[in-house]
Amino acid sequence: MGLDYGSVTVGVAISDELLITAQGIETINRKQENKLRQTLARIEELIKEYNVDRIVLGYPKNMNNTIGERAVKSEEFKEMLERRTGLPVILWDERLTTAAASQTLILGNVRREDRKAVVDKLAAVLILQGYLDYLSNQAKFNLPSKE
Repeated sequence: MGLDYGSVTVGVAISDELLITAQGIETINRKQENKLRQTLARIEELIKEYNVDRIVLGYPKNMNNTIGERAVKSEEFKEMLERRTGLPVILWDERLTTAAASQTLILGNVRREDRKAVVDKLAAVLILQGYLDYLSNQAKFNLPSKE
């Protein structure tokens, strides 16, 4: 499962069983940033529904590779997810994924008001696909894991 954790939304993506492709499944919305109980409950439902064995969480580092406020919030969310689900949570560098998702939607002629509803889900797809591609390359070249 790939997650793009934002201040009031969480984009969610799931991989196929062969760990080749990522598909966006939904965007979880909440009214306030610190109200996470329903968000975590929905993630748990999706974990059961899709038989998830690990979570890849977008890690929004600054462009200069430093850790900012959003990255700290992602680290806190990672800890919550691990406690609540018992699953390993991998932080995955997500720099520019939201920008890439927005650009993809613009190139696809998606209307501005419609883009907002799907950009986080598409960002989650890009995060998870990046991780899946890493796993594939690791297997191809028999590289050691960085997990």
